[in-house]
Amino acid sequence: MKLALKPGERLRELVRRLTASEDELDAEELRAETLRAGCQSCSQVRRGDLVTVTGRLRTVVYTPRANLPTLEADLYDGTDTVTLVWLGRRQIAGIEPGRTLTVRGRVAIRDNRKVIYNPYYELHPLY
Repeated sequence: MKLALKPGERLRELVRRLTASEDELDAEELRAETLRAGCQSCSQVRRGDLVTVTGRLRTVVYTPRANLPTLEADLYDGTDTVTLVWLGRRQIAGIEPGRTLTVRGRVAIRDNRKVIYNPYYELHPLY
């Protein structure tokens, strides 16, 4: 819940929102959603942590491998990105760029990126 702003603060907030880029406003909205959902911030998770994070999928890519296909998606929460990897999957209904979801799993590090393998996920309703 937002607190009431004083007149001078309202003007500063209006100017900030008018001059901020669309990406900055989107990131702010995603950070607020993370707080409302009671989830951890992607920027704060570390290797080995069992986490629950929420955010929006930026990319979804099917990666054919010689012996094990994978579906990879980048989840962005306004602070950082966590890569989600489903092993042995070519596609998953509802997993598409722009979709908001909450995931749970253990964080690993691969190629200096935060990764969650085969996460449990909940799709958020489309608006």
